[in-house]
Amino acid sequence: EVQLVESGGGLVQAGGSLRLSCAASGFTFDDYVMTWFRQVPGKEREGVSCITNSHGSPYYADSVKGRFTVSSDNAENTVYLQMNSLKPEDTAVYYCAAVRRTYCSTAYFRRGYGMDYWGKGTLVTVSS
Repeated sequence: EVQLVESGGGLVQAGGSLRLSCAASGFTFDDYVMTWFRQVPGKEREGVSCITNSHGSPYYADSVKGRFTVSSDNAENTVYLQMNSLKPEDTAVYYCAAVRRTYCSTAYFRRGYGMDYWGKGTLVTVSS
């Protein structure tokens, strides 16, 4: 019954933009911190962004800071990731994940940290 469903991925040229969505259901959305990860085959999963329900500022990885913007619509139980000025190195499967916490923390992105819920991902491909 719990679902996180990502959408919005696709093929885009370098310098272009995409907006990813993560629709949540089956749990109390505003009790959770929502995050975005990305993963390239053969590489470690990378934390991209984090957003809370009005508890502190969003978090961005240095690799995307200034280019990506995370937002949420609590009425729709949906989290977004607006990705601008895309680079080929942004190519990855992007996942959203939820953890029942109050504040963003880089601890969520470390090896072995257990998120509560994961989506199945959406593929973003950025061509040169």
